[in-house]
Parts: sequence; C-alpha cells; structure tokens
Amino acid sequence: MIEYRRLGRTELRVSIITIGGCAPGFASTLEEATKAFKEAISLGLNVVDIAPTYGKAEDRLGPLIKKYRDKLIITEKTKQRTKKDAWIELNKSLEKLGAKYFDVYQFHAVDTIEDLEKIFSRDGAIHAFIEAKEVGLIKNIGITSHNVQTILKALEKFDFDTVMTPINAGNMIIPRPQNDFRPLLKIAIDRDIGVIAIKAIAKRRWSTSNKRYNTWYEPFDQQDDVDKALWFALSQEPVATYSMACDLKLWPLIIKAAQRFKRLDKKEQEDVIKCFAQKSAMPLFPEDLYSK
Repeated sequence: MIEYRRLGRTELRVSIITIGGCAPGFASTLEEATKAFKEAISLGLNVVDIAPTYGKAEDRLGPLIKKYRDKLIITEKTKQRTKKDAWIELNKSLEKLGAKYFDVYQFHAVDTIEDLEKIFSRDGAIHAFIEAKEVGLIKNIGITSHNVQTILKALEKFDFDTVMTPINAGNMIIPRPQNDFRPLLKIAIDRDIGVIAIKAIAKRRWSTSNKRYNTWYEPFDQQDDVDKALWFALSQEPVATYSMACDLKLWPLIIKAAQRFKRLDKKEQEDVIKCFAQKSAMPLFPEDLYSK
C-alpha cells in the first residue's frame, strides 16, 4: 500500500512517491512509457510531475493524463522567466495535457539569483503566475531549485505554496548552505509550505563515462540502499512526496521501497548517513566538492 500525505497548505493529499515525467519522457519507446505510467496509477500514485523540458513527456503523457485526470494531481513546471513567455508556455502545456488547470505550477530550476531577479522583474514571470492563479488556470504556485539558498531568497520575495529541492542523506555527509535542506524545512513547517523531494536516491555525481542510467547523477540501485535513501528523505518533516528518478529501470525499486515505507527516527537517520558515507556517497552540490 502507498501512504498519502498532505502537501502543506495546498490541502492536496498526495502519494508519497510521484510519477516523475522525466523518465517516460526519455524512455526508449512510447509503449514503455505508457506501461510504466499505467502501472504507477494502478498502484495508487496520484501525482504527476511534468515539464516541457522532459523530452517527449507532455506529448506521451497528455492522452493518459486526460484519461486519468480525475485521479491525478498535476504539478507542471516552466523555465520561462518573462511574463509573456510564461503565459505562452502555460497555455501550451495546458493544451498538451488536456487540462483546464494545474494543481501546482512551478518555476523550474531556479538555481541562481540572476534567475530569481528575472522572475521578479517588472516584466517577470511571477506576474503571469499571479494572474493565472487569479483566473483559475493554476491553483498553487511553486518553485524548484537545486540550491537551497536560492529558495530561501525566493521565500523572502514571495509566499510560495510549494518548494521542490534535493532531499537526500548524501547532503548531510558534507552539509553546505547550498545543500543543507534543514533551514528550508523549518521554514516550510512554520509557513505550512508543501515540500516535494527530488534526488532522494542519488549517491553522487557520476565518476565514470559508463553511465548505466538516464540520470545525471549516479543513483543507488540496490534495494536495501534504495529503501534507506527513500525512507530517509520521506522521514524529513514536512516532506510530502518524492518525484521518481529519470529512468524507468529504477522505478520498481523505488515503488517497492515506498510500499514498505518505514519512518526513521533520528538515530536511524544518522545510521543511514554513516552507511552512505562509507559507500562514497556525496552531496550533488556544490560542484566544487568534486574538484578537491
């Protein structure tokens, strides 16, 4: 069975793992993508995280999202930073997915202060988001980033409904302001912001050109390790869900871990960090950790 949680003030009840649109978008075939999506739905996953930059995700999943819309929570994203471009992409995505509205619409990959400044400029995309929410095209406004500091800055400018960022044990092996998610989670609790985890099963950046998976990081791929990694991420309050990795081969491991989810206490979380440190796990950010 899959557990469901409240996604902060959105009041949405989400499955603890999310159908990440990236994997179906980059899957070898449409048939493979369709099969994985339908199986996820049948197992109780009720959130789809999707973006125009995820390969063929919108085209492939559009018909399926239309079919299962009454069962699905759609969290869509855009990398557009101007009001005009954000409006154009929002409407294109709504059309492709056959949706009247998105449950959550997010600024995608806001990893720099420069990006943030563009979004909040006079002609910035934030104005499109606010107007779209006023007319009901989006219900909640979110932001995603690999840099915790950028999200913290963003929360000084706007009261976002959701945030999405890497939450994994590797971050705690060498915590830095860019990857230490604890201050962000505290603010999320205080302000009732929904938290969506990404990169939960990341081990480290690839150290070889022989990449076995379509993930830009090396993932844990043994069931015991995936269990530990996912359980660690989902034991962080107030994380509601984790968007599954960008490779369908990893989904069965993640789904199995979610079905057997066990909340870890502080001691068990510390044990996971120590275990992964011995297995050469590292934070994905900042990059300069890998140049030493």
